[in-house]
Amino acid sequence: MKEQKNIRKTNLLKKIFIKICRILNYEIIDQSSYEVPTLAKNLGDTLSSPGKKSITVPLGELEIKRKIKSLKIIFRSSTRELILDQNKKRLFDHKKNEYTFRSLNSLLKSIQVSKEVFKSVNFEVIVTDTRSDINDIHQIKKILSRYDISNKLIEINLDNFKEKIIGNYTEGKFANMANLYTSLTLTKENSDDLIYFVEDDYIHTKNCILEMLFSYEKLSTVLDTELFLLPADYPYLYTKSSPSRIFLGHQKHWRQVDESLVTFMTSRDVILNNFEKFMQMATKWEDPWEKPLHDIYKKVPCFSPIPSLSIHCANINSVYGLPPLLDWKMIWEENGGY
Repeated sequence: MKEQKNIRKTNLLKKIFIKICRILNYEIIDQSSYEVPTLAKNLGDTLSSPGKKSITVPLGELEIKRKIKSLKIIFRSSTRELILDQNKKRLFDHKKNEYTFRSLNSLLKSIQVSKEVFKSVNFEVIVTDTRSDINDIHQIKKILSRYDISNKLIEINLDNFKEKIIGNYTEGKFANMANLYTSLTLTKENSDDLIYFVEDDYIHTKNCILEMLFSYEKLSTVLDTELFLLPADYPYLYTKSSPSRIFLGHQKHWRQVDESLVTFMTSRDVILNNFEKFMQMATKWEDPWEKPLHDIYKKVPCFSPIPSLSIHCANINSVYGLPPLLDWKMIWEENGGY
């Protein structure tokens, strides 16, 4: 009997202690049971709270000062192109529209996962399309309709850009620039926080957007600055021997990089503060096309995840293509059936 009373007394004191810790906004860990009783979670669960605090065991707790309000995703699509100005085939050797459909499907899946955690964040998807076949447009709309995410589709009229884009270019380059031009101008409309520009050959992992949002809050708080996040760990990064700055995000490591393609997440303020530089890519093509973006990275830090959060479905030999140490086939197959 005495032993039972002692157990009850111990449990009561434990409950009181947990309540006091919650009131004081402290977290405690029960190492023997692998639990965080103040959060009613296990150590393997997500312990961070959006907009409030980032918790990384064993490093502890970080108060978030950079709360995310909204995320506008601009998905630049064109189901005609194989690889821009190259006669090369992509991994899995499908028609271009298949990559567009699976990329969009994976993106929407990843947003849906994020919505369940970042409940106060406003999500919006805008598809900006150039030259896709009418049947492909119908399929894009069908995929969008399957998810409870605010969305719209804009079909771009290339004739509207003949006086805006300087020089003579192939049809593919011209369409790509017109699409980017449209995407950049959309940042000035009804946007008040993060923008994610994404090309239609990036297939996202399920937790991609969730990791990017948590990590944006955390890294921006730590560095006290706005930044860029990429969804891909490009293979070119492993052909260099330059020093790396590595940061711990939510559940991934993030490496500071100085180059990327034109798929990235950043803030509206970064876009507007560097708008003329961004518009250089949309009005005049110079090799490398992304150089104005790389110039911005000298002022605003850019980070790439390790391992990758998406697969860039390029040719298998491309140094800006398939990320290493990722199950490409599994991610590809998970995002069919749209």
